[in-house]
This record gives sequence, structure tokens and C-alpha cells, in this order.
Amino acid sequence: MNMLPLRPRSLALALSVGFALTAPAVAQSFVDREVGYSGLIGDAIALFLPEDLSLEAMPYSHALVERPEPSGKLPTGWQIRPQYALGVEQTQATIAVPEGTSLYGTGEVTGPLERSGREVTLWNRDNYGYRDNDGHQLYQSHPWVLGVRPDGTAFGVLADSTWRIHLALEDRIEFTSDGPWFPVVVIERDSPQAVMQALADLTGHMPLPPKWALGYQQSRWSYYPDDRVKEIADGFREHEIPCDVIWMDIDYMDGFRVFTFDPEGFPEPEAVNDYLHEHNFKAVWMIDPGIKTDPDYFVYESGNAEDVWVHDAFGQPFHGNVWPGDCVFPDYTRPETREWWADLYADFMATGIDGVWNDMNEPAVMNVPSKTMPLHNWHRGGGELPAGPHAQYHNVYGMLMVEATREGVLDVNPDKRPFVLTRANYIGGQRYAATWTGDNLSTWEHLRWSIPMTLNLGLSGQPFNGPDLGGFGNDAEADLWANWVAVGSFFPFARGHATKDSNAKEPWAFGPEVTDVARTALQRRYRLLPYYYTLFRESSVDGLPVMRPVFFADPQDQRLREEDQAFLVGADLLVVPQWAEDPALPQGTWRSISLLEGDVEADGYQAELKLRGGAILPVGKVIQSTAEPSLDPLTLMVSLDEDGQARGTLYEDDGDGFDYREGDYLLTTYEAVRQGDEVTVRVVSTEGDRPRPERPVVVEIVGDHGVSRGEGVDGQPVVVRLEH
Repeated sequence: MNMLPLRPRSLALALSVGFALTAPAVAQSFVDREVGYSGLIGDAIALFLPEDLSLEAMPYSHALVERPEPSGKLPTGWQIRPQYALGVEQTQATIAVPEGTSLYGTGEVTGPLERSGREVTLWNRDNYGYRDNDGHQLYQSHPWVLGVRPDGTAFGVLADSTWRIHLALEDRIEFTSDGPWFPVVVIERDSPQAVMQALADLTGHMPLPPKWALGYQQSRWSYYPDDRVKEIADGFREHEIPCDVIWMDIDYMDGFRVFTFDPEGFPEPEAVNDYLHEHNFKAVWMIDPGIKTDPDYFVYESGNAEDVWVHDAFGQPFHGNVWPGDCVFPDYTRPETREWWADLYADFMATGIDGVWNDMNEPAVMNVPSKTMPLHNWHRGGGELPAGPHAQYHNVYGMLMVEATREGVLDVNPDKRPFVLTRANYIGGQRYAATWTGDNLSTWEHLRWSIPMTLNLGLSGQPFNGPDLGGFGNDAEADLWANWVAVGSFFPFARGHATKDSNAKEPWAFGPEVTDVARTALQRRYRLLPYYYTLFRESSVDGLPVMRPVFFADPQDQRLREEDQAFLVGADLLVVPQWAEDPALPQGTWRSISLLEGDVEADGYQAELKLRGGAILPVGKVIQSTAEPSLDPLTLMVSLDEDGQARGTLYEDDGDGFDYREGDYLLTTYEAVRQGDEVTVRVVSTEGDRPRPERPVVVEIVGDHGVSRGEGVDGQPVVVRLEH
């Protein structure tokens, strides 16, 4: 087989595992190999290894929080098992799928929610507009499939390998890797929700983010100079459109040198951040991994002194072209490099920066067909990470970067929850950063794709994600942008973004009508923030997605399996876009609700919201920023089930910091019970040491023919007489 030129240790590694550091050019034939080990590593969680890979020789797992430890034999009748096979240059695991099973997950993918018959290449790629490889290879890799059987029981399959994988979902699940043998982990559960909880236990839970990160956020490549940043912030306040964050793209830097500021456009970054803070905004600034090769640049010089760079096959720092021109790249497999990288954030964050955006970290390299480093580049590793070629570490390069970034941000501000956003990631990366779906376009196709993309990332263990609202590339038409913000305001991560050669895409840029649409949509989101914050806390504890597919309402209902226009926020709120065509909606009681007077009928763009029967939805008042108090009063929207009952929870804490870990929070469960023509709403349980605020509470009983209202004091029973 043809091999690229390798340094001796790279060649020795390649020969020892029997594969090449080149992508196979032709289809291969495979020879079956026996499963050498199978056993439980947790409750109904199985580990499988091929005969050529022992438990002791299992590679370090970037996906799993802990190294798997055998805990027992497989139960009799265990069905989901891999068949291993060996090709000339590839390894493979194939899993038979029970008839009628629906398949989901596979990470960041274009196309429909249900993935049967689809293929994806798991090899992180800078893919502007999703144009390369027909959109089947994007910025992240999640070698994971969720299967839901016809009876609603579910399973999950994880191929624990960082190497390039071709994932095909025909009548079976097929992982074909360009690397050495890999473990397969299988989760069996009674429901897809339970599978997601088990996946989070294995790969880690999303840390609870600061509350401000749940607000609307505005970005552009780029707002320049600093006065333009202030103008954008002023525009939100002048138009009374809620917003929490303004983002700074690469043009704030001095010649695209990371950790620097343009002396002409951003001479005083502290003043910019102070201005934003004074107007109740947070500031997120971009940092890329490519370091300009400039002997007068302190990051380059300190990196040279610490010997932190990725090497080429001949032991020299690899050079590649990115925004600054010729660059070198940190080798994040080295603990010393991660520590060096984290330390760089000290002076940067000291300017008042609130969050960090790590971009271009696939890693992207310009002017080469692969759009990244050569596969035979060398990472030196350290600690638990062995030395190895870039082919081994490419898919986790971004993940290792954001792990170090998060540590650096936390070191500077130990009393604040870090917020990091990343473009590239790997399964388990939710432990370190939120994500977005990369450089989409302002098209109807990408608007429609944004829902299943967000859902499947959530079904792959990444709850905090969303697209660039309105589309990043291309000019956006007013009608498209209005439709996008009307539904995108309900995504977990809600940020508008645009490329520099496109038209203005701020909410007021399209005229008064669209300005009103955006205001209404974002006021609805902000009223729902108490519910969202409760869901994010829930997700940080149990791993469930914040935004969920409709079939989660009834996994046995086959009608719902392919629905990817409507979606759920949590278990209780159903979102139906105005443009949805014949959406399949769950059976049972789902009552339409209004968060603002006439909000659905007002403009023809707003999504319809339906509240599940049996649910209590906590909402706040309209605010312009999460810095403002919103629960004065607290409103509880109640939709009774057929038995005249409902329940719901509200989570509260400081909104930032870590005191909640020591018990400084309040988790309240409310219950509503109907007796005759009256409904009584009361607190039935509390958790946490945080005192209950003294505040009024408004109860709205949402009926089939109207809303009945009552008022009282939170913590005391409130009785509402039904009027409809």
C-alpha cells in the first residue's frame, strides 16, 4: 500500500497496527474477526472488543469520562452486538439493526432527523456552506447512533475511535475506520430518554452555563471598529429588542494575531467591554489556534521557548496558512502545551472579556485540498495521551483546545462559570464548550435543516447548540430572516451571525415589520428563560437534550419518528413553525398558549406554542437582558391533564458562579389540582438552601376555550376559579 513519507516512529506505529496514514482510495474487502471480549461495564451497558484488542491494550478514550471496567457477563439474549472485520487498511464494526428501528444521532449532520439510509464521514472539516462532500462531512465528529425500536425501547452504539470513520446506516450500522481496532459500547434502555441519560453518564454532562449565555446573542464578521460594537449594542436597547451578548470576530485582532488587539480599531478593549457591561451586555471574543510566525509576536516567541508546536513528519514545527498568513499550531496533546495555552488567557480576560469563541479548530489550514494538516504530522502527547500522528488526533484537536481554553478562563475568573463556544468538537466535548453548526447559508434549505441538525446534536450528547440564526453566508431576504428568528429564538443557543460580504442581518436591518417580528420572537424567548434555565440545569444533571424531537412525547407513535419541523423544548412545550407543512404532532392534550397579547396572530411569522396537558410552565416578564430581574411576578401557566392535575418545576440560583454546588439554589415543584370549578396551585416540594423570594405569583389556567387567572404570593396556595 502507498504510504506518505513518515518519520521513523510514525512508520513504526503504522506498521505495528497495520494501516496506512492515507485515506483508502478504493473500496476494500473485509475479513471477519471474532469478538474477543464482551461484557457489562455498567447497568445494561456493554463493551465489545475484537479478538486482536485486549482489555489491557484498550486505547485512551477521549469520549468516556472513565476507563471502562468490567462489571459482569452479558445477560442471556443480549441482541445488539458488533461484528468486527479487517480490511487492508481499515477496521470495521457492523451492528445488525432490528427491523423497524429508527436511527438518530451521528452528530452534526445535514439532512433529515431520521438517519436510516444515510452516510456521514466523521472527519472534522472546515466546510463553508456545507458544500464539500455534499454536506456529509462537517465540523464535528460523533461516532454515535441512537436506535429506537418500534415498541419505543431504545439502544445506543458508540464506536470509541478518534480516527476517520465512515458511518453508513443502511439495513445496519457500519463503522469503517481508517485507524486501528476500536472498542464498541452499547447502551440498552427502555426509552430513548434513558439512553441519553446513560450516554451523559459515560461521556460527561454539560456544565451548567451562566444564565446570560441563554439570552439572545448578536455577531458579525466583523463589527469594526469599536464604535460599531457600541452602535450595535445601542441599537438593541433603542429598538427594545432583548439581547445579552455582542460578539467580536477576528478583525478586532492586530493582523489576526490571537491574544492581541488592533491598535487602531480596538485601542482600548477594556473600554469596549466596560461600555457593554454598563448597558447590560456581555462580550465574547474569538481566539483561533493558528499562531502567526512573527519573531516580534509574544505568543509565537513564548511558544517557541516552550516547544509547544505540532511537528511535521521530520520533527520540525509544522507550518500552514491561515488568516494571519504562515502559522504554527499548538500541540494540545501535550499537558505542557495546554497549560501554556491556558495561561495566555490571563491578560486577555483581564480586559473584561466574558466568554471565548474558539474557531478554525478542526484545525483549518488554507490553500491545501485537505483543508487541514497532513495526516503524518506528529503529536507528541504526554500524561495519558500517547504520541501519535495527526490522523489519530485530528478529530479531537478542537476538543483538546477548548479543554485548555476552559481551564484558562476558569483560572482567571474562578468565581464565574466559563462560557466557551467551539466550531470543532468530538463526542464528549460538551464537557468543555457549547457549539454551533458552522458556516451555514441564508437559504430556506438551511433554515429547514437547522432544526434536525440541532436535534441530532442534542441526541449525540451536546445539549447546548444551535445554528447561526438567519444564515451566515449569502444575503438574507427579509422574509427568510423573519421566519428564522421566529423559530430560532427557541433553540438552546440563539445567536444571529453573518459574513462580512453579506447584507446587514441585525433585527432592525430589514425594516419595521421584521423589527417587530424579531422583538416579539425574542420577547417570547425571554419570558421563557425561567423554563429554559430549569431545563439547562436538568440537562447538566441528567444529560437530556434541551431541544428534543417530537417523538420523545411518545416513542411508540410511529407517526412522530420522522417529524423534524416541529420540536419540543423540554418535555412540556411544543414549538410548531408557521411554515411547517402537515407536521406530525403528538396525541393527547396540547393546548395553545400566548406569551404576549396576540403574539401568534400579530405578524404571521411566530411559531405556535403548545403546552402539554399535565404541565406547569414557569415564565417571567419581558426583560431586555438577563441582568434584569424577571420573576416579579412569577407566572405559572397551567395545562391540566384529563384527571385535572398538573406539575412543573422551577430552578433558581445566582445565575453565575458555583455556590449552587454547595446548596445555594432553590428547586421548586408546583402542583395544580382541580376540584369542581376551582384549581388550587401549591408548592409540593423544594430542594436546596436558597430562601424563597418574597414575590407575587400569577397563575394562568390554560383551558380549551380560554384562560382563567388568579394571583397570590409564591409559596402560598393560589386558588383560581375557572371561567371557561
